[in-house]
Amino acid sequence: MTQRTLLIVDDESHITYALAFKLKQAGFKVFTACDGEEGFRLACQEKPDLVVSDFQMPELSGYDMSVRLKETPETAAIPVLMLTARGHRLTPSELAKTNIQLIFPKPFSARELLAKVEEMLGPASAGAPAGASAAESSNTTGGNAA
Repeated sequence: MTQRTLLIVDDESHITYALAFKLKQAGFKVFTACDGEEGFRLACQEKPDLVVSDFQMPELSGYDMSVRLKETPETAAIPVLMLTARGHRLTPSELAKTNIQLIFPKPFSARELLAKVEEMLGPASAGAPAGASAAESSNTTGGNAA
C-alpha cells in the first residue's frame, strides 16, 4: 500500500503544526508550506494526493495558488481543500478555475478535518492516481459557503 501524501499550506504556524501532527498520526506523509508561493513550489515538486490550504495568506493566496495548480499540467489533477476563517465565497466560475473540492470553515476540529480528508481521498489503495478518489466523491462545494 502506498502512503498518501498531503500538503498543508497555511501562514498560521500553530494550525500547520496541529494539522501536520494529526494527519501524520493518521498515516499520511505530510509536507508543509507557510504561503501560497512555497505551497505551489512544493506541490510541483512532491505531487501530493491532496492540498489543504488556507484561503487568505501573504505572497500568494490559497485561491491564487489553486488557480496556478490547475493551470500547471503536472499539478492540474491535485484536489484542494480550502480553509477559511472569513466566510469567503467563490462563484461557480471562480471555482471552475481551480481544483477546490471543499471549502471548510475555521475554526474546525482536527478530527472533523481528518474525516473530510479521508472522505475526499477515499480508501487507501496502492497505485491510485493523485486526486482520483476526491474528484469522484466530492460534491461538497455546493453552496460555496465557507
